[in-house]
Amino acid sequence: MDNTIYYTNMNNLTSLKNHLSKYKTPEEINHIFNLVNEINELKKNKNAVILGHNYMPPEIYYGVSDFTGDSLALSQKAANTNADIILFNGVHFMAETAKILNPEKKVLIANLDAGCSLAESIDANVVKNFKKENPDVPVVTYINSTADVKAESDIVCTSANAAKVIDSLDSDTVFFIPDIYLAKNVQKQTSKKIIFWNGKCMVHELFSAIDIEMARKTFPGVTVLSHPECTPEVTRVSDYTGSTSQIEKYIENNKPEKILLLTECSMGDNIKSSHPEIDFVSTCQICPHMHKITLEGILKSLKEEVFEIHVDAAIAAKAAIALNRMLEIGR
Repeated sequence: MDNTIYYTNMNNLTSLKNHLSKYKTPEEINHIFNLVNEINELKKNKNAVILGHNYMPPEIYYGVSDFTGDSLALSQKAANTNADIILFNGVHFMAETAKILNPEKKVLIANLDAGCSLAESIDANVVKNFKKENPDVPVVTYINSTADVKAESDIVCTSANAAKVIDSLDSDTVFFIPDIYLAKNVQKQTSKKIIFWNGKCMVHELFSAIDIEMARKTFPGVTVLSHPECTPEVTRVSDYTGSTSQIEKYIENNKPEKILLLTECSMGDNIKSSHPEIDFVSTCQICPHMHKITLEGILKSLKEEVFEIHVDAAIAAKAAIALNRMLEIGR
């Protein structure tokens, strides 16, 4: 176990200030850095670790986050520190996953109302009823789901390993929940029959093939990168489709000159900070739930140790079984 908490890198803060100077006033930047400095000092005093999802704005992603990435990777990293407190900068189901994988630690979120349209599209009763009617069909649940839904599932998956998880199961048919577009995109990667649930991400469903067509006409040579929560019509005409971590790796390895990034806006902002040499063209979409997480909310949560995440012990134990089955297969 790694018992070191990795506090925010000073190089990140310098890059952040340079990035913010392009669209913030000096007064706004000064206010941001006062909050950043107070949060970073406070987390040291409280032996806390702050996790920053890819969709957090740069001042949170680079300013106060000790670890950054997708929700599962962040929860796993938190388990390998000696932190007493985990503050998850993301939406509610992500913080639940952190609590499931770190049951002995106090898990906080900066805003308990930071929800998710996709996770909220299904509840545990749907899964229970399906399993009663289809006892031989395994339920594969996308990690973007609530703890009680995970608890009723056979196995969890990520957008990166969904096909691998499905193919590992001893069944010709699976019930994949809750994202219908991810399921349809994964269906192209497996010979097994997938039963869909009509859940959608309110951000990724807004992109269209017309967006890509117009971008290619306006910006010749643009590389189109999309998330598999987009519709199959979008992914079909994209140059590359992958999870947030896979998209980051693609950019790092291929260094496209111009990118159309079809995912949440803040991820584009964060990549711009890391790759100022790349020209990012619109379009992107903002997740209103992710943007309920603010530096002010982070400071209040950490200072007062409020907005704590609680998961019923029985639900957490069952959900952990589904998560660990996926981890045994590999990401």
